Amino acid sequence: LFLQSTPATSIPTVQVQGQQINLQPPSYTAASQHAEQMKKPGQNFMCLWQSCKKWFQTPSQVFYHAATEHGGKDVYPGQCLWEGCEPFQRQRFSFITHLQDKHCSRDALLAGLKQDEHGQQIGNQKPSNK
Repeated sequence: LFLQSTPATSIPTVQVQGQQINLQPPSYTAASQHAEQMKKPGQNFMCLWQSCKKWFQTPSQVFYHAATEHGGKDVYPGQCLWEGCEPFQRQRFSFITHLQDKHCSRDALLAGLKQDEHGQQIGNQKPSNK
């Protein structure tokens, strides 16, 4: 395995409504570039952006992926293209907050998967009823 050290000062952050949102990548290896849509053991959360369908281990990994790959300043289309979301025009920083609040919480991701699978069970996970 080949590791590349990056200086700690290169972590992108954005200010949203007075909140600092850290866009530091969660600790996972990014060696899965070729097997994007293959679900690996432990990957229970899927990015439901348009036709992305990449699997991740944690909600924070989905958020980081979506914020950078779909909400990055060079790629963000001006509206949320998450499956089932109203495509309102949003400023990018507003979108980042929206993404975190509405789509990338554990419960929202699990609920989205249940809808996406059209009634098929995914594993034996039950969403927590908070």
